[in-house]
Amino acid sequence: MISARHWRTWGVLVALNLSVLLPAAFSRPKEDPLNQQEINELRDAAQDPDERLKLFVKFARARLDAIQQAQAEKNAAERAQHTHDRLQDFVDVYDELDDNIDTFLERKADLRHVLRTVIEADTEFQARLRAVKDSANATPSEAGRYEFLLRDALDAVDKGVEDHRQLLNQQEEAAKHKKK
Repeated sequence: MISARHWRTWGVLVALNLSVLLPAAFSRPKEDPLNQQEINELRDAAQDPDERLKLFVKFARARLDAIQQAQAEKNAAERAQHTHDRLQDFVDVYDELDDNIDTFLERKADLRHVLRTVIEADTEFQARLRAVKDSANATPSEAGRYEFLLRDALDAVDKGVEDHRQLLNQQEEAAKHKKK
């Protein structure tokens, strides 16, 4: 006969396994925000930081274009869902941009030239995301479906602007010392 203690232990183990497995079973599989052509372009630019980072800027800009298109849809439910999905794609691409910057920094790459392009894009991204936020304020019931993600995108870009400017200053300062 199984004791009550063994049943409790078994119950705890089952509960722990279910708490790990159930969320994974019901979650949506993570889709790559990049299409095959974009992946190929990145693969071709794997060793060139300037070209690769410019591609990520281009891809992020395309995701913002897709957000604008989503917001022009007639059906409110579809508009909110598509805006949410495109915002997620933007955040994923922008995070990849930052990850690539970090990777090239570890390789001691000179990113001064391309960082200027990234910083200009950051400023554009901020303005475009704020425009999405302003339009979301006009439709609060709809915007609730993507409000958190929009805030996350704005925070990421705001932090990116700060980090990218600081990094550019550091690299320019390091370049001055190398010349001496």
